Amino acid sequence: MQVMVNGMLVNYSLSGKGPLVLLLHGWGDEAKNWSRVAQRLAKHHKVLIPDLPGFGGTAAPSKAWGLSEYATFLKDFLQKIDASETYAVIGHSNGGAIAVRGLAKGTIRADRLVLLASAGVRNEYKGRKKALRMVAKAGKGLTKPLPSKVTNRLRRRLYTTIGSDMFVAEHLQETFKKVVSDDIQQDAKKVAIPALLLYGDKDVATPLRYGRKLQFCLPNARLEVIANAEHFLHQDQFEIVMNQVEEFLQ
Repeated sequence: MQVMVNGMLVNYSLSGKGPLVLLLHGWGDEAKNWSRVAQRLAKHHKVLIPDLPGFGGTAAPSKAWGLSEYATFLKDFLQKIDASETYAVIGHSNGGAIAVRGLAKGTIRADRLVLLASAGVRNEYKGRKKALRMVAKAGKGLTKPLPSKVTNRLRRRLYTTIGSDMFVAEHLQETFKKVVSDDIQQDAKKVAIPALLLYGDKDVATPLRYGRKLQFCLPNARLEVIANAEHFLHQDQFEIVMNQVEEFLQ
């Protein structure tokens, strides 16, 4: 399905019947990769999955966005498709950070929150973000005279060296910089609805300590550690994760 939101063509899927569950994907991901989760949840819920702006089939924003802009977009999107009565929000990685920001600001309203390997704990990486900007800038200068194929390969190595996902969506570099400099821990303190936090014990992208920090901030949260799961824990340990999610939503 597609709809125009503030002049932006937005791609989304809607399935099932029952209380509405909104699924938000992470950076560099897209709605279709929620398909297995959606199929399971659609047995008892209406499941809504947008491609967030800049990913999948949705147009990129015309300027750099941060978490607040993405949260405001969700408000406008939900109003446009008449889906403002949201029972639960499930966010993976950066989608979790957007969900927390939206709930804290009131641009999203829900009765339940599920965070899967949520990002948004940013304050421990100030030095890394500075290095990211310096290396990216230096990389552009150093590789400028080279052929495009060689340039892309070298820049990918530079970004990988400092652990950056910027190259995953290079057309959103400025948005990426805004997103990774935005911490949600103060926002989490304002989100009083029941929250379930699921983190994989082998996740290096959003490690378990992020979950512990967010659990401390969220007033009504429960943290569960998923054994032998990496960042995409809802794929690594699908049955275990879905059993936890379904029990929490019921």
